[in-house]
Amino acid sequence: MGPWLDGITGWLTANPSWLGVAIFLVACFECLAILGLIVPGTVIMFAVAVLAGSGALSLGQTLLLGFAGGLLGDLVSYFLGRRFHQNIRRLPGLRNHPEWIGHAELYFQRYGIASLLVGRFIGPLRPMLPMVAGMFDMPFMRFAAVSLLAAAGWSIVYLLPGWATGAAIRLPLPEGFWPQAGIVGAGLAILLGLSIHSSVGGKRYATHLIAGSSLIMLLGLLIGWPYLAHFDQGLMTLVQEHRSAAADPLAVMVTLLGEFRTQVAIATLLIGLLLALRQWRQAAFAVGAILGSALFNTLIKWTDARARPEVLLDPITSYSMPSGHSSGSFAIFMTLAILAGRGQPLSFRLTWLLVGSIPALLIAMSRVYLGVHWPTDVLAGAMLAFCLCAASLTVIQHKEPLQAMPTKVWWIILPSLVALYGFFALHALANAISRYQY
Repeated sequence: MGPWLDGITGWLTANPSWLGVAIFLVACFECLAILGLIVPGTVIMFAVAVLAGSGALSLGQTLLLGFAGGLLGDLVSYFLGRRFHQNIRRLPGLRNHPEWIGHAELYFQRYGIASLLVGRFIGPLRPMLPMVAGMFDMPFMRFAAVSLLAAAGWSIVYLLPGWATGAAIRLPLPEGFWPQAGIVGAGLAILLGLSIHSSVGGKRYATHLIAGSSLIMLLGLLIGWPYLAHFDQGLMTLVQEHRSAAADPLAVMVTLLGEFRTQVAIATLLIGLLLALRQWRQAAFAVGAILGSALFNTLIKWTDARARPEVLLDPITSYSMPSGHSSGSFAIFMTLAILAGRGQPLSFRLTWLLVGSIPALLIAMSRVYLGVHWPTDVLAGAMLAFCLCAASLTVIQHKEPLQAMPTKVWWIILPSLVALYGFFALHALANAISRYQY
């Protein structure tokens, strides 16, 4: 695959005007039924995203092209299933590999809409689930709504790392940036590896290990941030270099979704509904994770007393580390992801965590984009939330595992939370537009 990939990237480097088309097509093929199982689209997407980040395309253009291509692949797959139904099994490839569609059918029948959202991030399921949804005559508007949401998150997860890598290589970053970035990256990789390994092995101490690893990473950031100045300054430079007037209102809207008032309202609604629906252990878990993150964030922030970046014309006077927006948002969305994953296969539990991290990550990134937090601030906030979520789950599961909530409970909780977030999003959008209309 090496020479073939080198040939593609070499040709695109010499013909950058075709890079946008390449991103669109690769994203489409990666999500297209059957073809997505054959083409190594993930590797190619990272490679073309690196080229895009080197100056050929903006981040917005790259994500939009990936989103549109993935969405087209979903729609074609859906209508293939809708048109041929069970006769789809006679297509070349599926005749010899019935297991390709069999696994997707099993997940779709068991988890319905959730399978489309979560399966988007699981390689073998991604290109097949839209086709299966069409085979089972899922209403198109329902499929389209879920596909829009899934495609948006998927494009960020699959294209942002490559684009950021290309942009970082292009910019003249501080001399010590890459060694320090390597240290941070290695720490995150170890944390992720230990978490997945202990979870895959079904170890009883998995949550203990995740809580302890997150705590060690958090302490490392709290003690070591003065020695990560090149990493912070370099990443801040990279982000500020790509600020645009068009994206500023959106960043303000996203960051307002993570402000204290919004977090309090969402947490109160979630915990209140859990108590009203007699989900006592789930409510206790949510209290420990969300309230614990808020209390420890305040304590650490005043103890560490780190100054904020001097990017704003009117700098914020409160302390910087850890980011309250980051810790609170990760605590809320990780709590929901953990509860959603109860009783499901490991791949779905891990993918729920990935899906839940996307909105929290956007809120955290908006703080760096707007220049009100250093990158290590938002990373410390995330580690604090991971630690408290794992610790709270450990305590709750001391005697017996936390059980999955009934579907009828989710049909009350999710619409309520979406409606409240929607209200705050509209209010935040109005505030953002009013700030930048002049």
